[in-house]
Amino acid sequence: MTLISGGMLMLRRLISLFSRYSAVHMDVSLPGRQIIDQAGDTVGFIDAVRLRAGRFQVQGWAQAARLRLVLASNEDAVTPSLRREDVATHLGLPATLGFDLSLPATPEILANSDAPGLIITPLPGSAPISPIRLPTKILVKHRTLILLKFSRALAASVPDILGWVLTKNPCHRARIKGFMGFGTVQMGTKIDPNLLPSDTKITSTPYEKERIDIVLPVYNAFELLQDCVSRVARHTDLPWRLIVVEDCSTDTRVRPFLREWAAMHSQVELFENPRNLGFIGAVNRGLSHALQDQKTTGSVVLLNSDALVPEGWASRLVAPLVDPAVASVTPMSNDAEIFSVPNICVRTVLKPGQGEAIDAVAARIPLGSADIYTPTGVGFCMAMGRSWLKRFPNLDPIFGPGYGEEVDWCQKAAKLGGRHLALPGLFVEHRGGESFGSAKKAALVAKNNTLVARRYPNYDQNVQDFIAADPLLGARLALGLAWAGSLDPARKVPVYLAHAMGGGAEHWLEHQINADLARGRPSVVLRVGTPHRWQVELVTPKGRTSGYSDVREDVVRLLRILPHRNIIYSCGVGDIDPIELPELLTEITSPEDGAEMLFHDFFPLSPSYNLLDSDGVYRGHVMAPRTDHAHMARRLDGTAVSIKDWQAAWGKFGARADLVVFSEDSARQVAAVWPSLKEHIVLRPHTLRHVVPPIPTPAKDAPVVLAVLGNIGQQKGAKIVQALARMRARDGKGPQLVLIGNIDPAFSLPDTIKVHGSYKVDDLPTLASRYGITHWLIPSVWPETFCYTAHEALDTGLPVLAFGLGAQGAAVRAAKNGIEIPFDTQDDMAQSIRDSIALDCAPVIQEEK
Repeated sequence: MTLISGGMLMLRRLISLFSRYSAVHMDVSLPGRQIIDQAGDTVGFIDAVRLRAGRFQVQGWAQAARLRLVLASNEDAVTPSLRREDVATHLGLPATLGFDLSLPATPEILANSDAPGLIITPLPGSAPISPIRLPTKILVKHRTLILLKFSRALAASVPDILGWVLTKNPCHRARIKGFMGFGTVQMGTKIDPNLLPSDTKITSTPYEKERIDIVLPVYNAFELLQDCVSRVARHTDLPWRLIVVEDCSTDTRVRPFLREWAAMHSQVELFENPRNLGFIGAVNRGLSHALQDQKTTGSVVLLNSDALVPEGWASRLVAPLVDPAVASVTPMSNDAEIFSVPNICVRTVLKPGQGEAIDAVAARIPLGSADIYTPTGVGFCMAMGRSWLKRFPNLDPIFGPGYGEEVDWCQKAAKLGGRHLALPGLFVEHRGGESFGSAKKAALVAKNNTLVARRYPNYDQNVQDFIAADPLLGARLALGLAWAGSLDPARKVPVYLAHAMGGGAEHWLEHQINADLARGRPSVVLRVGTPHRWQVELVTPKGRTSGYSDVREDVVRLLRILPHRNIIYSCGVGDIDPIELPELLTEITSPEDGAEMLFHDFFPLSPSYNLLDSDGVYRGHVMAPRTDHAHMARRLDGTAVSIKDWQAAWGKFGARADLVVFSEDSARQVAAVWPSLKEHIVLRPHTLRHVVPPIPTPAKDAPVVLAVLGNIGQQKGAKIVQALARMRARDGKGPQLVLIGNIDPAFSLPDTIKVHGSYKVDDLPTLASRYGITHWLIPSVWPETFCYTAHEALDTGLPVLAFGLGAQGAAVRAAKNGIEIPFDTQDDMAQSIRDSIALDCAPVIQEEK
């Protein structure tokens, strides 16, 4: 019987886990279709019908006064207001408006609901149009596919499932969530330590001492031109000749300036085209002249007049060409496709002085430390081996004004074995599009990309493979951090230490990052708890660049690139050796840096970050000596860490930081452990970042339905919810139960209890109506530092129950619709919830009598 019971329990857990997996990964779509009214006329089109991530979504356009999406007695209604210019133009329907409707849904609800999926009323008073829904056959098919994916994910999770059972180490849970796709963190690319800058600037003898020829096509862009040629003269550290081809600029200042400038520099040869040849024609004239000199063996550099070279650029750029197999070399830049910094294939405009600051870091990356072969070079600043240029002396004029011509040249060379290298040790600022008109670039790129794809069918895939692997990631991160530090010298760039487990701490972090992004400010995240030891993420307004490393020293080298930092500990739960974290944080914090320790939980006070003992019970402040093994840790080498040693290690970083708490109860917890740091404590309460829709008061005679809100694990009261559910199933008494969220599969619930799954705050009124909710329960049994779900529930206006401890207890204690449940670990807490519900409903019962 014991084996049968255990098997049934395991089966329930697997079913619960699969239900959550299915809700997260189900993605079912139907093709679009016309919307026909009762007269047979087309009045709209449904572009998309989709069940994805727990929501049923319908998008399209219609000549409609109002639309309603109806599902299981709930609806989302809208009066279209977004004009669809595409439809108006092509179909001649000027009154056409778009719609986007969605409701929370699960495959079960869609399969079992008799309500129509969509009702559209095209004109006032007309009859509803036939509904549309996802057919059961399609749902079954997709669910079968998801079952197969779930089985593979489960198999991959087995080692970490066993690790969690044996050690209860949170890192195993984080990895399981990663395999299941429940995590919110995107994994980065491996950081090559060879591409990281050294601590000092590298000085070396140039590989090449031959004269280099620099071909500079010029067309307008007068202000940039002056800076460009001035930098060539000042910063070129090899013998040089500048071949300037002036392509009949319309700006009358350009030609006189170049004549005067060339007269002052003997290394300059100026060619003036009698008519405009276009970019490629101008380049080819310059290349042809460079190749006429049979005596020199030096490299040729193609340079745009909107490229601004830094000090000592030339010797670095041509150094790899000592290898005769190398056909081209391209430096890193702020606008150079796969060579771009801080985000790959994204243009970033630089402020004055930033280019030099970034190159100062690039100059510390050893030359030849790693050969990074690329599918192509980029011609804004590209060194070309003279022997390869002799084989292919011209750029193909079929590419017209430009864009794609250097790809064509590089592909021709590659067919004969020529290699194209990236140079992480040089950064050249590029004011892209300035010299030849950025407005025309998109059209030219699209046209010429088609030509490249026809000539070289594998090229696009090679580029995509390069982007996916990103072998330049280490350098891109390093130079990206240099960019972040140079953006605003007065600002301390925030460096957040965060975990990979999602939840409230991650939501807070993303909110902080997004607030900075809205002001154009980047942030850095040092993440732990991923499958690798460390992950560094540079978050910019145009994207996120992420890389991982298992070497602490490499991470320190990267973070020290930032000249001014604000080191912020957000959460380190899930790390494999967390006693190392305060040591690392102290190491990367200089005396001039800011530092904060945030208490989203109590991990700095105890390895049991929720302060629960090993039996899952909270017994007050955790201070040494505390011998319960939940408050002890073990390092990777097996060394035991007592609670005293733990708190001492974290206290060292705490002594350099502001200790930021979000509730008065948390302030008392921290002060109890570190009384000497009491003056470091900063109370900074959270506020909800969204408006919670109010829910109408249920009828007095409505049956009591208690909704448990949130994702419920052990510390969130899963054992109590399980006990409540079993009591209800056993005696049929007490409130009906529904879980709006998910529960840890280790705490299976009877089949009679409804588990809705994930939700959005905006869904709460719909869900309250669907399930007949009259009360909310926040069953958490640890002293939460701040409880978003408690505040969300309170803002709906319905009564909210929570135990009288931590921030959740303070929230219900202060609210008119809050019901504080006495917290006594000696009591039957499930029965205490029942008693509190009965007491709250007593006036209603009395009135009915």
